[in-house]
Amino acid sequence: MECCRRATPGTLLLFLAFLLLSSRTARSEEDRDGLWDAWGPWSECSRTCGGGASYSLRRCLSSKSCEGRNIRYRTCSNVDCPPEAGDFRAQQCSAHNDVKHHGQFYEWLPVSNDPDNPCSLKCQAKGTTLVVELAPKVLDGTRCYTESLDMCISGLCQIVGCDHQLGSTVKEDNCGVCNGDGSTCRLVRGQYKSQLSATKSDDTVVAIPYGSRHIRLVLKGPDHLYLETKTLQGTKGENSLSSTGTFLVDNSSVDFQKFPDKEILRMAGPLTADFIVKIRNSGSADSTVQFIFYQPIIHRWRETDFFPCSATCGGGYQLTSAECYDLRSNRVVADQYCHYYPENIKPKPKLQECNLDPCPASDGYKQIMPYDLYHPLPRWEATPWTACSSSCGGGIQSRAVSCVEEDIQGHVTSVEEWKCMYTPKMPIAQPCNIFDCPKWLAQEWSPCTVTCGQGLRYRVVLCIDHRGMHTGGCSPKTKPHIKEECIVPTPCYKPKEKLPVEAKLPWFKQAQELEEGAAVSEEPSFIPEAWSACTVTCGVGTQVRIVRCQVLLSFSQSVADLPIDECEGPKPASQRACYAGPCSGEIPEFNPDETDGLFGGLQDFDELYDWEYEGFTKCSESCGGGVQEAVVSCLNKQTREPAEENLCVTSRRPPQLLKSCNLDPCPARWEIGKWSPCSLTCGVGLQTRDVFCSHLLSREMNETVILADELCRQPKPSTVQACNRFNCPPAWYPAQWQPCSRTCGGGVQKREVLCKQRMADGSFLELPETFCSASKPACQQACKKDDCPSEWLLSDWTECSTSCGEGTQTRSAICRKMLKTGLSTVVNSTLCPPLPFSSSIRPCMLATCARPGRPSTKHSPHIAAARKVYIQTRRQRKLHFVVGGFAYLLPKTAVVLRCPARRVRKPLITWEKDGQHLISSTHVTVAPFGYLKIHRLKPSDAGVYTCSAGPAREHFVIKLIGGNRKLVARPLSPRSEEEVLAGRKGGPKEALQTHKHQNGIFSNGSKAEKRGLAANPGSRYDDLVSRLLEQGGWPGELLASWEAQDSAERNTTSEEDPGAEQVLLHLPFTMVTEQRRLDDILGNLSQQPEELRDLYSKHLVAQLAQEIFRSHLEHQDTLLKPSERRTSPVTLSPHKHVSGFSSSLRTSSTGDAGGGSRRPHRKPTILRKISAAQQLSASEVVTHLGQTVALASGTLSVLLHCEAIGHPRPTISWARNGEEVQFSDRILLQPDDSLQILAPVEADVGFYTCNATNALGYDSVSIAVTLAGKPLVKTSRMTVINTEKPAVTVDIGSTIKTVQGVNVTINCQVAGVPEAEVTWFRNKSKLGSPHHLHEGSLLLTNVSSSDQGLYSCRAANLHGELTESTQLLILDPPQVPTQLEDIRALLAATGPNLPSVLTSPLGTQLVLDPGNSALLGCPIKGHPVPNITWFHGGQPIVTATGLTHHILAAGQILQVANLSGGSQGEFSCLAQNEAGVLMQKASLVIQDYWWSVDRLATCSASCGNRGVQQPRLRCLLNSTEVNPAHCAGKVRPAVQPIACNRRDCPSRWMVTSWSACTRSCGGGVQTRRVTCQKLKASGISTPVSNDMCTQVAKRPVDTQACNQQLCVEWAFSSWGQCNGPCIGPHLAVQHRQVFCQTRDGITLPSEQCSALPRPVSTQNCWSEACSVHWRVSLWTLCTATCGNYGFQSRRVECVHARTNKAVPEHLCSWGPRPANWQRCNITPCENMECRDTTRYCEKVKQLKLCQLSQFKSRCCGTCGKA
Repeated sequence: MECCRRATPGTLLLFLAFLLLSSRTARSEEDRDGLWDAWGPWSECSRTCGGGASYSLRRCLSSKSCEGRNIRYRTCSNVDCPPEAGDFRAQQCSAHNDVKHHGQFYEWLPVSNDPDNPCSLKCQAKGTTLVVELAPKVLDGTRCYTESLDMCISGLCQIVGCDHQLGSTVKEDNCGVCNGDGSTCRLVRGQYKSQLSATKSDDTVVAIPYGSRHIRLVLKGPDHLYLETKTLQGTKGENSLSSTGTFLVDNSSVDFQKFPDKEILRMAGPLTADFIVKIRNSGSADSTVQFIFYQPIIHRWRETDFFPCSATCGGGYQLTSAECYDLRSNRVVADQYCHYYPENIKPKPKLQECNLDPCPASDGYKQIMPYDLYHPLPRWEATPWTACSSSCGGGIQSRAVSCVEEDIQGHVTSVEEWKCMYTPKMPIAQPCNIFDCPKWLAQEWSPCTVTCGQGLRYRVVLCIDHRGMHTGGCSPKTKPHIKEECIVPTPCYKPKEKLPVEAKLPWFKQAQELEEGAAVSEEPSFIPEAWSACTVTCGVGTQVRIVRCQVLLSFSQSVADLPIDECEGPKPASQRACYAGPCSGEIPEFNPDETDGLFGGLQDFDELYDWEYEGFTKCSESCGGGVQEAVVSCLNKQTREPAEENLCVTSRRPPQLLKSCNLDPCPARWEIGKWSPCSLTCGVGLQTRDVFCSHLLSREMNETVILADELCRQPKPSTVQACNRFNCPPAWYPAQWQPCSRTCGGGVQKREVLCKQRMADGSFLELPETFCSASKPACQQACKKDDCPSEWLLSDWTECSTSCGEGTQTRSAICRKMLKTGLSTVVNSTLCPPLPFSSSIRPCMLATCARPGRPSTKHSPHIAAARKVYIQTRRQRKLHFVVGGFAYLLPKTAVVLRCPARRVRKPLITWEKDGQHLISSTHVTVAPFGYLKIHRLKPSDAGVYTCSAGPAREHFVIKLIGGNRKLVARPLSPRSEEEVLAGRKGGPKEALQTHKHQNGIFSNGSKAEKRGLAANPGSRYDDLVSRLLEQGGWPGELLASWEAQDSAERNTTSEEDPGAEQVLLHLPFTMVTEQRRLDDILGNLSQQPEELRDLYSKHLVAQLAQEIFRSHLEHQDTLLKPSERRTSPVTLSPHKHVSGFSSSLRTSSTGDAGGGSRRPHRKPTILRKISAAQQLSASEVVTHLGQTVALASGTLSVLLHCEAIGHPRPTISWARNGEEVQFSDRILLQPDDSLQILAPVEADVGFYTCNATNALGYDSVSIAVTLAGKPLVKTSRMTVINTEKPAVTVDIGSTIKTVQGVNVTINCQVAGVPEAEVTWFRNKSKLGSPHHLHEGSLLLTNVSSSDQGLYSCRAANLHGELTESTQLLILDPPQVPTQLEDIRALLAATGPNLPSVLTSPLGTQLVLDPGNSALLGCPIKGHPVPNITWFHGGQPIVTATGLTHHILAAGQILQVANLSGGSQGEFSCLAQNEAGVLMQKASLVIQDYWWSVDRLATCSASCGNRGVQQPRLRCLLNSTEVNPAHCAGKVRPAVQPIACNRRDCPSRWMVTSWSACTRSCGGGVQTRRVTCQKLKASGISTPVSNDMCTQVAKRPVDTQACNQQLCVEWAFSSWGQCNGPCIGPHLAVQHRQVFCQTRDGITLPSEQCSALPRPVSTQNCWSEACSVHWRVSLWTLCTATCGNYGFQSRRVECVHARTNKAVPEHLCSWGPRPANWQRCNITPCENMECRDTTRYCEKVKQLKLCQLSQFKSRCCGTCGKA
């Protein structure tokens, strides 16, 4: 609760001063403020919460008065008060409650919003109209008005803005944001018009989301508004808005006004929940609702915290980002949600410095690195632009842009992009080469080449670029033609033989070398001029000539020069070699090096070069037939080396030679079509393509065969792929139209239209409608807009025309038509179908008219009804019934219903179904004389059939049984069974009398059952019949017959089992019983207590089933008399019944062909009889099976009956608690197989089982004998071990050992009087409901080790309790553990330095040296702990001889010592427990290395005198060659080399090494000597003729080109200015450019000069700017005199040596920066007296930090004073 402060005594005085000073005229601020003293401190706040006021004073320093105020105010404590604090004005009123007013105490309540004086304290006495001003002004900080922030200060109302500042006019925007721009919400306005139908009583007007403000709804019309709410936590609420007033709905204030013709709803907001405004229909007229509100934009951008700092110390930076935030769920969502609101603008990242603390240096002190001087911000850096994608016509070039960061040393590293986001990213692509591509430009045509008739004309076509220059680069395919025909209209008088013929191309490949020159023709052609004179007078020289491209313009007979590329074909040579004879008598000698590339057509040297075929090119196709072309090369005939083609004579070139190849058909391969367009433009679509396996037979014929996919060996390429995998924009998704509300005459159909977004994974995200910007598709449309066919509209039947006896009833009919407008109209009756006479008139029969002297009541019509219940169990074609009963029938059965009416004419009998009049149709026949036939029952036939004979009425209920022996739910009909059976509007005589036992059948405790069945008498036997059908304890044969019947239904073609057929013959088709019998059962059940009702119902249903079956058997016996050899179908009267049920309705059977009445073979069945034990006397108990016998103290005899049927007759045997009963003089077997126990004792207590057995099977039933009704549990004392079966079942008392994953059922059969209740425990803790408990059994599914334990079953009743237990042990077969750390640790602990190996199921290996020891580990887990046995070579290790071993760690480790050759081999460990076995293996291999002398190596020479063979030494380990180092310690065998191949060598070329190159660069020549030599066996080499070597091998070349690379050198610029970074005192760095160039001065890439030493590009230089050094000040005083916390600092700065002025610190970075702080006085404080050890203790005390231990100890003295 807030402390309420009263006004201080000085407040009034201050207020007057405030008024006086504020009224003065103002001068300039400087003049006024110069005479005042400084403002004093602010006073305490007038309130502690909710917004108070604080003031500050100043005094006037002038002797005169000062202008301006001496007091100023500000707001304070602007935090909301807690809810329990209450209203501040109310607190001030309540402060006067203990002060008498006019001699009386009052409880005062505040009066707010006084328009005249809002700042006076007016209060009203509670419960009266007395209003008193208790104070002239309220305390400072009190709100002037309840809905305003304005506050009272010194009794005046002062304006307060939403920023809580005095005098501020800042207001909240419509979204509730102070000084906001309204961008955080959006205005929603609209109108709703009610479209309420009779079926829909209410509708939603608008949903207003959480956080909305300024809501106003106005309803005009008769309807009524109400509210539904849903909080963010999911809590729902409702407010009916029943009266005018202000309500609090889910913490939101709602103002509601109700007028006769309208309602107004206002909510200021912000709403604290989702509000759904609904309208409730209460009038015929339509209503409209207009609404307006501001809805918050729930997805907003929110600035994140700063990302982690880019550096941990020494100064870094950090950035923020923006995330999209859902205000409702308070969680971050995908950015796309915020992009949907155009009002949302994503904030830009912010950047700030961080971690500016100095980094710690190695000496323990911190080294300050200046962050802001030489540590630039991260920046974008781009690579150079790539080459343009197109040389012209517009291309694209790109570059990579990355965010980089530079450290103090100048190292640049790449960092995350967000660090650079504070500036825009540079573009990564740009257009380039946007000028036009070169184009062909055709010039004017020449005149025609003839003066008459048909000729040719020419033109010049040039390739022009975008500057108009003649260049190359145009496409030859698009070149315009340069020649065309032309016709001169002048006729030629001499006859023309033919059209002009083009001359052969002069450069066509001819044998001549064009010595005679070529003539200019009308086609552009190369025209060479004459050769020049030879360049030498003797020897070999050169000739040149000019070759032009020319055309003859025949009309003008002039020659025009064309560009070279206008002429087609090869250009003739413009240079050739020439020979001017030998020089000065020398012998002509040919040197090919001198004439390389110069030979044209010099005849004397023609023979040196010639054309030759050199093999074939690669086949053009790999299969299906390709082509190979012979390769023609120009060869030097002497050296056989290829030469330039112009050295060979062109005319001698051999013709092109082709041959076919790879003619085999191609193998099958996949043919792939193009991808189809994407099925969707966004979300995730699909593309498909054709992929088929094809086989190319012949490439020439282009024959292809499609094959099966299996014949293509390669994996099939995919035929489908995802595409357009990105989120779609939100869009409207309409659902399918619903069916039309009418079939004709104008209806309406609706559909749902949702705003959804298809996501990139194919899923849909449902969004609010505001997300979809497009207009919403219609969700309602008109349909079936055509007229309906005409139809009859019938009136009700008139009353009977007579008051007694026979009469008639009539009704009228009009022909009506429904129009497409929805209106109906009466039309001519000829437009309707013919109306049968019976539809407009019918007979009626009332009570017979009274004759004189005889009472009339005796002669009224009467129907002889049969009160039966029929249950059909097997398929039959037709069944006959009499009305008055209930029939539960199978589908597809034909039914004949008879209505035996007396004292009425048969044609007057009428039939109804579910209250609707029945007339004959194809499915139902209404026959005369009171019969009704239904042809093949179907579900719609179920219902109540009523036969009416005058006033007499009887019903017959038909229900259908489904294939699963469950009742079929009937389709909805216009009238329910209850209505029909409850009778029409007549008197009580006409109503069907329901049975008095109608309260509950089988009580599940439901309310419907407790109310009884009066609600639906037609279903009163349904539950009983359902139980009878499902679980009624039928004998096995009947159930088998039903299954056989079901299978026959499912598979009509399968052959029936003859045995089953026999069984079926002797089962009833249809069971019949009296309704009275079932009513008795229902009555008995209704009288049972609630808790026993379910149990009794089971017993009674089972007993009922036995009665049915026994009565059927008795009927069988009566039907199968010996005299009846062939029995025709017998119809039993439905009126007779035997016991409960009688078998009837045309049951047929076949007698035996023999003489006797041989019954068919049948399995045993024990008859179960449920009845209370007959107490013949207190001492003798006689009972049937299925009961519990309670032995009393006086019981002398117990007789247990066991009655079984079957053929052959079953043998009866008895067992007690699972063991055969030992008969004695006290325990007797009676002649009728009953068991009698005389003088029973406690040892006789237990479960007695009667077993009936014959050749066909057996049946058994138990009975419990308890002592005085005490609980009894059927137990078993056995141990069940299961390792394979999926499920195991035991009786309680056994022990179960099973593997995991099986289903375990523990049976606990109990008995007692009253029946004992079963409770299950696990490890003495009660088991809860989640466990599967069923009739005393406990089912544990999929057991695991967590299910292991002791399970106990406790049986308890009034007389005591008994507990039996079963131990469940989960077996875990031996297996290898997944974690092997334990066994490895065990091996390490057993022998830390011994080699070890772990066994495994697949086997492992360990290679060891002889004499070593080894550890073998057997990793195993299982439950119980497996027993481990070790084997060596398949034999138990204990029997192994010559093997030193120890078994350790309970068998898990085997240690084998002193290993030898006999010790190696396979070791195995066999782990076994009750759940299984596991064998694991490991092999030990004893290794030894030795040298092996192997086969001889190859001979070192093939001939001559130096060939030797070295025998090969190999180091082997177990016959495997290993590194020779392993055999280092072994004795190497002595080996001798052997001479080999000592013979003469064939002649061969010998060469010397190459000479030095004639030039160091730019192309030189080097030579060597080549001779033919022969090496003899003696080792002597002799020269021989070159011919001998030429036969063997081609002569090696003796001359070759060398140093072809360009002549390059490093060049450099002059040194730059000395202004680089300082590297020492007076020393800086200067730079120059160094580049690679040719000797001609052409610049090249630096790599071209990499072989040359590169000149330096930087050097040190003297710089005045670097005359700097670090300057330090003296250390400050230490902060402590002793202890561990003292430190001192000093100033460190970089200064210029000459001027002594500070300069940027990076100029001094060449020298280490001196430390600027250090620890000091680190000595223990000698005496332990309390004193301060730091000089900051006064500050510690001011900041109230003395309570913290670390400050308390260091400021002991100062804090002690506090």
